[in-house]
Amino acid sequence: MRPAAIIGRAVGLLLLSVAYPWAASAEDGLQPYQLVRSLQLVQDRIAAGDHAALPMQAKLLEMTDTRLRAADTEDFSDPKNFRALLVYGMSGGNPVTVEAAVSRAKADAQDLAIAKGIVDYLSGRPAAAIEALKPIDPMTLPADLGAFLALVKGSLLATEEPAAALALLDDARLLSPGTLVEEAALRRSVAIAAAQGDGARFALASTQYVEDYLYSPYASQFADAFVSGVITLHMAISQDKLADITAMMDPEREKVIYLRIARRAAIDGFADLSAYASARAEQGRDGIHNQDDPRAQLYSSLSTVTSGTIDEVRAKLSRIDRSQLSQSDRDLLDAAQAVAGEVIAPPAPLPAQKPSPAAAKPEPVKTVAAASPDEPELPLVEGAMPEQPAAASDGTVTSAPQAPSEPPVRASAPETKAPEAPSVAAASDTAAVVPVSAPAAEPADPTDAAMAKTRRQLDLIDQMLGAAPK
Repeated sequence: MRPAAIIGRAVGLLLLSVAYPWAASAEDGLQPYQLVRSLQLVQDRIAAGDHAALPMQAKLLEMTDTRLRAADTEDFSDPKNFRALLVYGMSGGNPVTVEAAVSRAKADAQDLAIAKGIVDYLSGRPAAAIEALKPIDPMTLPADLGAFLALVKGSLLATEEPAAALALLDDARLLSPGTLVEEAALRRSVAIAAAQGDGARFALASTQYVEDYLYSPYASQFADAFVSGVITLHMAISQDKLADITAMMDPEREKVIYLRIARRAAIDGFADLSAYASARAEQGRDGIHNQDDPRAQLYSSLSTVTSGTIDEVRAKLSRIDRSQLSQSDRDLLDAAQAVAGEVIAPPAPLPAQKPSPAAAKPEPVKTVAAASPDEPELPLVEGAMPEQPAAASDGTVTSAPQAPSEPPVRASAPETKAPEAPSVAAASDTAAVVPVSAPAAEPADPTDAAMAKTRRQLDLIDQMLGAAPK
């Protein structure tokens, strides 16, 4: 049967099953490999940005799972059906279904090792999965199976063996170009390259992703990796290269990306990058339509709040429209204004010093071990969520569900179960809450004392920068 006919039949059964539930039994007439192939083609359309196919994917997943549960030894005597079972598992399938089906199949040692590794992977046992899959070379397998195996192995090795992981992700893309496998491999490559400090690889993978998969429902995960990578590699990625990559985005996505970069750069004290990103967010491509965005104005002010232009910064902060900021950014604005006020406030007079009776034997100076009483413990970082929110067309950020079929401790297979709503390139940035540095004894000079206090308050501001711009 021709592939087009197979897909047409699968889609026809899908439509029948939606309209007439009793017709779902017709799926028994399809072989497992036919259903899995249909599922892959639908997923590839989704990766390319066809969000209308999301309901069809969900129904095909249900049909495929039902068919594999009913498959017997005779079904799995066809190697195509056993490979389809493995591909279904590595696409984020149900590990219970995979394990039960494998127990009914007769396969060689290598296929059983792959099956064991997949079940371990899906069940959240990455060490066991790596051990089972380590000796298997994906390039020696049929392309449909090898591509998924390369993606899974690359994901599993991302932390411990990043160089090997990048090579495996390249193999996955080579074996399955233009598919959900390539989309997932590129996303992972962006994050690994940034962690490795490989600016050239990061820029190349980001460019390729934006060119082909910007409208994927999982593009918000790319946005997370991209913004973090720009901050990590700010000395290796030129502003011109950054502009080349973002120029391929639509204006709204580009604006949100620059807002997020400006925010993160302000957190880390990269004044030049924060100023550049804020200016790009304010100006937009036409140089006009974003000039009044209060988020850009706020973020561009953060890194200069203690500079010599403090009067200009205070005036700029006072003009920001609080009603257009999220609660976390309103808190940030309050903190920035407080710090700016401290910078210009006259220093408090030092208390009169009384002679110490033990002047002959001075005690050693003790350093302050914690923040002073007027610096209460900060609340938990607002907006720290396990998955990425999506940006609406007006630039606001709304939460998006976590891609399903992801066991908590594994490195994530291609996301096969559809998110409830498509995501775009905007997601939450969280800053690690770190203790305020313990200062030494307060300086004797009043001006030095005031500046030391201001710096401590800036540390507190950094901790408050937890949520993405909204």
